[in-house]
Amino acid sequence: MTQILGHNYIGGRRSAAGSVKLQSIDATTGEALPHDFIQATQEEVDAAAKAAASAYPSYRSLSAERRAQFLDAIADELDALGDDFVAVVCRETALPAGRIQGERGRTSGQMRLFAKVLRRGDFYGARIDLPLPDRQPLPRPDLRLYRIGLGPVAVFGASNFPLAFSTAGGDTASALAAGCPVVFKAHSGHMATAELVADAVIRAAEKTAMPAGVFNMIYGGGVGEWLVKHPAIQAVGFTGSLKGGRALCDIAAARAQPIPVFAEVSSIHPGIVLPQDLAVRLESGSRERTRPGCPGPRPSPYTSRREPSNHTPLHRSDNR
Repeated sequence: MTQILGHNYIGGRRSAAGSVKLQSIDATTGEALPHDFIQATQEEVDAAAKAAASAYPSYRSLSAERRAQFLDAIADELDALGDDFVAVVCRETALPAGRIQGERGRTSGQMRLFAKVLRRGDFYGARIDLPLPDRQPLPRPDLRLYRIGLGPVAVFGASNFPLAFSTAGGDTASALAAGCPVVFKAHSGHMATAELVADAVIRAAEKTAMPAGVFNMIYGGGVGEWLVKHPAIQAVGFTGSLKGGRALCDIAAARAQPIPVFAEVSSIHPGIVLPQDLAVRLESGSRERTRPGCPGPRPSPYTSRREPSNHTPLHRSDNR
């Protein structure tokens, strides 16, 4: 397992320009883990967004097969993370090893699923309208339409799924499949886990010769606002609280160029705990966490197409 540095990932390099140090916590004992993580400065957030923007033209221009190879390589790197990695995740989350191993398989499976979608090719939604030179009152030109990536995407990790909805989770997989570079904001609850997964993504990017800046990651509280406000960011993926999701939606909508926020936020579900079960759990001091089941990987929201219209849509398209 690689050494945990606690530095931000910007354009294929590590950066620690800030002075604010953060620490991850052992979720079982409450003790600080022996790693410092350097909170990103506003300049580093700017650099990460610009690195993603710089990578966007070349990355989205890659063939679907090249991007599929990248996703497969990420999946292989995730599967290769060993028991020492699982132990780190368990310390940060207090989740059992079996749960983490299963979630690791789900996370790599999501990557491979999107790789299959890329190889299938129908996600382009290609449409060709042949020319009608003799049409009256005016001839119709040759029209070609297909989906392309929106641009750099800011992704926020969830607290309760440290792998499947985090650094290399569904939003990241979806964005990368669509041709969108990612700036990931690491969750404060499992920063060491995020770093080890980010290392796996970077190794995969290097092995498949992806452009620098295709994946970036920043640490820190409050840095997400700078990220969503950045003009280079074209969409946001978020899993978390209603309050946090609402705040990001408001920030995104208030921009000079509003951008979409694809958010899975908390809702109200009734929970029933029977007295006997409650007594057992209190006696055992169980720290088990539960969450309603989530659906599998969703189709990428980070691509779209549009018909000619008089309004400005939130999605980008390529008309040729």
